[in-house]
Amino acid sequence: MPFSLAISPSKTPLKNNRWLQVFIIVFVAVWSSTLVGTTDISNWILENTLVFIFLAFMIFTFKKYQFSDLSYLLICIYLCLHVYGSKYTYAENPFGYWLKETFDMKRNHYDRIVHFSFGFLLAYPMREMFLSWLRFPVWVAWALPIEITLSISGFYELIEWAIADVFFPAQGDAYLGTQGDIWDAQKDIF
Repeated sequence: MPFSLAISPSKTPLKNNRWLQVFIIVFVAVWSSTLVGTTDISNWILENTLVFIFLAFMIFTFKKYQFSDLSYLLICIYLCLHVYGSKYTYAENPFGYWLKETFDMKRNHYDRIVHFSFGFLLAYPMREMFLSWLRFPVWVAWALPIEITLSISGFYELIEWAIADVFFPAQGDAYLGTQGDIWDAQKDIF
């Protein structure tokens, strides 16, 4: 079963793409397990709303726009990290506590790992999108993922704050995961 590193000009149906099938099975298993036994169902729903929208977009555009297997792997890893954080809330994530104790840190840094992973893991799929689908020049395809990641990160922090403040004031701290750091949003962006 070959593993593609770049987008193929020919479209591969889902039934023939074994790697994508594996990634879907892994993600659905992780996503389902995060719902079972979640510590805060309203936070889980809130954190997974954008995941649901993103996956719906990926499903509806699959026949026209496809990524390489590497891009699907990177997307799957990022989504698994994100939904695993939603099970416990980012601030209360057990892996983050393990890191905190192991490296003698002052806070649970799981949220920062996922925020960093957003840019690090999704830059390659964005680059593929700009090169193959939109036919941008190579230099633009390298620069735009950085700019878009920073823009989306800043916009997401504003949306996250507004949703927590307006709709879920009681869960605001859990959803935002600031852990007492007034500069948390700015640090999450970078």
